[in-house]
Amino acid sequence: MTPSERMHELGISLPPTPAPAGSYVPGTRVGNLVMTSGQIPLSGGKLAAKGKVGQAIGLEEAVAAARLCGLNALAVAADIAGGIDRIERIVRLGVFVSSAPGFNDQPKVANGASDLMIQIFGDAGRHVRAAVGSNELPLDAAVEVELTAEIRVDGQ
Repeated sequence: MTPSERMHELGISLPPTPAPAGSYVPGTRVGNLVMTSGQIPLSGGKLAAKGKVGQAIGLEEAVAAARLCGLNALAVAADIAGGIDRIERIVRLGVFVSSAPGFNDQPKVANGASDLMIQIFGDAGRHVRAAVGSNELPLDAAVEVELTAEIRVDGQ
């Protein structure tokens, strides 16, 4: 089953590619790798999860925010790759969690994005990952996710 077929089966659709909020590009391709800039939990142009996890944001909401960030990152990667079905596998996720003092469940938050990749890509969605606590993220976002994916290149 292709990633687009899995997404259809799961009722998941890619959002529009988020516009950069600064002097950078949303993603880039180097050879057969696509890397995205950090994606925050934007939905319909609005920040869906704001504040510190473990204080203003609970664990469940943070997991959902990480999933949304992952979906935004996939939208960027798919746009660069020429479609979601050209993504061969997810290589790495970097997950940043705006953490209240004492909050140390960053890996649980990161599972929101990681589980999404596995749902869509199966074993090809299993990846290496960093789950990092941060004292601040852009626009006071609760979570930010960056993604590296291997893509199918014509002629290979």
